[in-house]
Amino acid sequence: MPRIDNDLKLDFKDVLFRPKRSTLKSRSEVDLTREFIFRNSKKVYNGIPIIAANMDSVGTFEMAKTFASHCLFTTIHKHYSIDEWKEFADNNPSIIENIACSAGTGESDRDKIRKIIEAVPKINYICLDVANGYSEYFVECVKQVRAEFPKHTIMAGNVVTGEMVEELILAGADIIKVGIGPGSVCTTRKKTGVGYPQLSAVIECADAAHGLGGHIISDGGCTCPGDVSKAFGAGADFVMLGGMLAGHDQSGGETIEKNGKRVKLFYGMSSATAMKRHTGGVAEYRASEGKTVEVEYRGDVEHTILDILGGVRSTCTYVGAQKLKELSRRTTFIRVTQQTNDIFGNKT
Repeated sequence: MPRIDNDLKLDFKDVLFRPKRSTLKSRSEVDLTREFIFRNSKKVYNGIPIIAANMDSVGTFEMAKTFASHCLFTTIHKHYSIDEWKEFADNNPSIIENIACSAGTGESDRDKIRKIIEAVPKINYICLDVANGYSEYFVECVKQVRAEFPKHTIMAGNVVTGEMVEELILAGADIIKVGIGPGSVCTTRKKTGVGYPQLSAVIECADAAHGLGGHIISDGGCTCPGDVSKAFGAGADFVMLGGMLAGHDQSGGETIEKNGKRVKLFYGMSSATAMKRHTGGVAEYRASEGKTVEVEYRGDVEHTILDILGGVRSTCTYVGAQKLKELSRRTTFIRVTQQTNDIFGNKT
């Protein structure tokens, strides 16, 4: 018999922050930097824990340069060649500490990780990224990568439940990516019926991770700076962004003219567009779980970064958090009642 979990589960849109008395005079007083010591690698992170997603239309070398200038982090997509990695590292040695190389679970993926790290030995982060982090094969992959790279910080996911967060941390991962289906170009929930409301997933997974000394990334579902703040308020250590960074100069893909407007393509990494580009098409045994959209050209990502950071600082001033690390402790969420109009136009 199927089971139904009747516990309330919420997304970012379902809540607002409750403001609290504050001694802060200005958002300029807010410190957004964090320091983490990772459970398994024992490495130390210092920076503002916002991450550009490892999508080839977002996690580019160009994005990494701009992100690093703001002490932000980038997970580089897995489709750059070894020569491109070498060239980037030679020309940007100070940025390497603010990036991760990404891979799937295949042997060819792991072989490429070895070659990238051999070519760029200062890389400290590895991002193991699959759509379904619940398979035993993925857990074994995490164990094998941890054994081969004992001093590297490993990001792994995606999952949405506390028990799987715990299993991946115990398998050797340091930071768990949390989110199934919340992304703007992800269609997993429509194609498979699988998912979990992102705010509740972050709250539950953060609790599980922190109990073991691990960390989590809220991956997906942010459409505005307020959502980024809600993810941090829910307990996320890092917040990963995709759609909010699409359409910029630093984003992947060409800028094209269409109907008198400049646009850029943005697509999920499980979309038909991505699979056709990188693997020749969608395999017969699977369905595309991503879509392709045209994003209006948005210029330099610098302006978007400043808008996001300014929004998070403002959130902190509203709840009296002088440092980002205090935000979750100062957070009380108010559940929002979604109003609808009846047939007479009256709000109900």
